[in-house]
Parts: sequence; structure tokens; C-alpha cells
Amino acid sequence: MELSSRSAVFTGTFDPLTLGHLDVIDRGHLLFERLVVAIGVNPNKQVLFPIEERVDLAGRVLSRFDNVEVRAFEGLTVDFVRSIGARVILRGLRTLSDMEYEFSMTLTNHRLDPGIETVFLMADGEYAHVSSSLIKQVARYGGPEALARFVPEDLVDPILSRVRASSP
Repeated sequence: MELSSRSAVFTGTFDPLTLGHLDVIDRGHLLFERLVVAIGVNPNKQVLFPIEERVDLAGRVLSRFDNVEVRAFEGLTVDFVRSIGARVILRGLRTLSDMEYEFSMTLTNHRLDPGIETVFLMADGEYAHVSSSLIKQVARYGGPEALARFVPEDLVDPILSRVRASSP
């Protein structure tokens, strides 16, 4: 399969998808003809939603973008990127510590496949502090209004329901 630089893959666990992620997707879909939001399985993370539900929730939120699709994947990012014919990994950067991690991952991915490039978008300052652990805390101790400041509106109820069901 011929690889295309007109297609990019934005990977993450997206547990849950946040307004910060949505900002990167919104900007990224303008840069590429096709953007695949690849929701990964990370055995080192304890997730709120199983992979199938994360794909479904993200699909609902992202359905407004004609050139964005959502897929699940497991394994190495470069293998997934190559398997769908893309040449670009899109990543969002929030903080300096993100940069250190992303630098290491970019070097590793480049070593695994020098034909795949990584493109970074800086997070909007409004979302630079947002993380999935923050979302889970806001969901546990705040209400729907507080949570809606950090996640797409369509995700508020599913997140609150899941957090309340898992709380002692």
C-alpha cells in the first residue's frame, strides 16, 4: 500500500475524549485530507471506559467532521499508521513534560519507520492543563456544569454515570 502524507493518525487512549483533544482534532482535520483518531489499548492505564465504548463515544462527538474517522488499535503506532496507508502521526502538546515524552516516542517511531513523520500541534492555552485524571476528579466531585468545561457536552452524562457507578 502506498503511504500518503495527506492522511494522519491522532493516537491516544481518549479515556475520555476532552475538549483539548477536540481542539487538536478540529485543527488537524483542516491540515489533512483524512484524519484517523486511533483509540489505543494501553495495558499500563486503568481506563474508565472499555475500548468499544471509547470508540463509540468518540464517533458520536466526531461525526460532524467529514474527513475524520475513529478506529480502535492495539500494538505499535507505526504499524497501525502504515496499515492504513498514512505517513503522519499527529500529536498534541500541552506541557513541557509532554514534550519530553513525545520527543522520546518520536525518536522511537522514527527508528522503527523513518518514512513516518510526527507533526505536533500545541494545545490551546485554555486546555493545556486538562488531563484524563483531572476529568475523572471533576466528574467525581463536581457536577455536570463543571465537567462540561472540559469535555464535549455529549460525553458529560456517560462520564458521570460511569464514575458514579465505579465509586464506592
